[in-house]
Amino acid sequence: MTTRDPGLTDEERAELDALEALPDDQIDTSDIPETLDWSGAKRGLFYRPVKQQITLRLDADVVAWFKQQAPDGRGYQTDINRALRLHVERAEQQAVGS
Repeated sequence: MTTRDPGLTDEERAELDALEALPDDQIDTSDIPETLDWSGAKRGLFYRPVKQQITLRLDADVVAWFKQQAPDGRGYQTDINRALRLHVERAEQQAVGS
């Protein structure tokens, strides 16, 4: 685990570490009902990343592609941000791995 709760006992930490090491398909979640209806969910209720407004010049065909992928042309900026974040994460992983 990356963060440690000082209120946990050594036994609780060991249990959480063992659970973290398990592949997802080996974790028993049968006592937790699966949520299928997310219509009442609220996005950004607990965490909202800090956004910075900038002016950015992108190639027109790139912007057009993102707009075409977005329903009704809405949300394309979020999609561009997601693509950039994925690129940053991959670049960071490669830097750590080299």
